[in-house]
Amino acid sequence: MNPATSKKILIIQTAFIGDTILASQFARAVKEQFPESEIHFFLRKGNESVIQGLSSIYKVWVWDKAGGKTKNLFKLIWELREIRFDFVFNLHRHFNSGLVSALMKSSLKAGFRQNPLSFFYSHKVNHLIPHVVGTKVWHEVQRNLQLLKLVAPTIQISNESKTYRPELPLLEKHSAKVAPYGEGSYFVMAPASVWFTKAWSEHKFRELTFELSKMGKIYFIGAPSDKELCERIRKDIPQTFNLCGELSLLDSAALMKNARRVFVNDSAPLHLASCVNAKTTAIFCSTIQDFGYTPLAQDSVVVDVGNTLDCRPCGLHGHQSCPKGHFRCSEDIQIQNVLKTIA
Repeated sequence: MNPATSKKILIIQTAFIGDTILASQFARAVKEQFPESEIHFFLRKGNESVIQGLSSIYKVWVWDKAGGKTKNLFKLIWELREIRFDFVFNLHRHFNSGLVSALMKSSLKAGFRQNPLSFFYSHKVNHLIPHVVGTKVWHEVQRNLQLLKLVAPTIQISNESKTYRPELPLLEKHSAKVAPYGEGSYFVMAPASVWFTKAWSEHKFRELTFELSKMGKIYFIGAPSDKELCERIRKDIPQTFNLCGELSLLDSAALMKNARRVFVNDSAPLHLASCVNAKTTAIFCSTIQDFGYTPLAQDSVVVDVGNTLDCRPCGLHGHQSCPKGHFRCSEDIQIQNVLKTIA
C-alpha cells in the first residue's frame, strides 16, 4: 500500500501503563513506515501522560472508565467512527479494545488472534508467550511489530530487542523539576508493585538500600500510595530520600536518566527506565524473562533465581500472595548478586 495514501491510522492500547509505554515504539515505527499519516492513539485514562506530546502522535483519545465505563466507551467509539481510519491496529487482547476495532469504519483492521473479537479483523497474527525465534525470545515490542508487518511486509523485525527502545514525551520542565536532586552520584529505587509476587521482598530492598547508602544518595520513587512502604525501607538509613507522590511519571524518568543505577521490579518503572536508557537492574520474582517484558536499556540486566524453582512462574501477571506460601522466588535472590550489577 502506498504510504502517501494512508492518512489516518488508529492505534489501540487500553492495558496498563507499562504496555502503553511500550506501544510508543510501535507508534514511532508506524510513523516511520507511513510518514504522511495522521496517527491517533486510544488509551485508558491515567496513561495519557506517557503518550500525549510524542512527535509521532496526532491525537490521543482517553477512555475514562470512571462514572460510566460502557457509556464513555461508546461515546468515544461514535466519535472515532466519523474519522474513517485507513488502518486500525489493536495491540490489546481484551474484549473492549476488540469492540472498538470491530466498530471502526475501516477496511483494514490488524490485531492479535487472542482477542475474543478478532474475527472482525482483516489481518491477524498470534500473540505468543514466549515467542521464540531461533535462539531468541522476542520482547513485547517485537510482538507488536508483527501487526505492522502484516500491512508493510517488507519491514524486518530484528531479533535484538534492545534496538526497539520506547520513548516518552519528555520536556525541559521535567529535567528542571529533578535538577535539584541530580548533583553527585545517586541511585533510584522503585520497590513497589501492584502485584505482591512481582515485588522483591521489603526486607531485601532494605538490605540493598543499606549497602547502596555507602556509595551515594538513594531516591525512592512511586505513587503516593507507595510512600509508606518506602519510608519503612529507608528508615534510619542515611542518604535516602522519599520522593513518592512528588514526581510525575515523566519527572521520575528524567531522574532515572542520569542515575548511577536504577533498581526496579518487573513493573512500570522498568519501562520508564528503558525509555531514557537508564542503567537498570530489574529484579524478577514470580515472573520470568521469557514473558517478554525485560528492560530495553543498553546497560540493563535482570536478576532472578533462574530455573531453581518448579513453581516459577506461577502466572503471567502476579498474585497478592505466594501460592506456595514460601515466596522463594524473592527470598532466594541474594543481595550480592544485585550489587554486582553496579559498574
